[in-house]
Amino acid sequence: MATGKERRIGVVGIVLEDRTKTAAKVNAILSAYGDNIVGRMGIPYREKDISVIALIVDGSTDEIGALTGKLGAIEGVTVKSALTSFSSPV
Repeated sequence: MATGKERRIGVVGIVLEDRTKTAAKVNAILSAYGDNIVGRMGIPYREKDISVIALIVDGSTDEIGALTGKLGAIEGVTVKSALTSFSSPV
């Protein structure tokens, strides 16, 4: 089991249900956790007024949990994550 000091690699999926109201808050959080984000792909679905963001992350379970927790606390934002069982020391 990973401790807060071991690093995990994973994927975080984010759906913004009202992108015009939530995008600025989401981007601020993503910027704050930029050191943990390896890659990011965002697709705006303008016809439905939603956006889908996929992140590749690398960080401790505490860091990734804090990131997903803050994102999930925003009304209209759904977050799911999947982390590898592989862990490496910091």
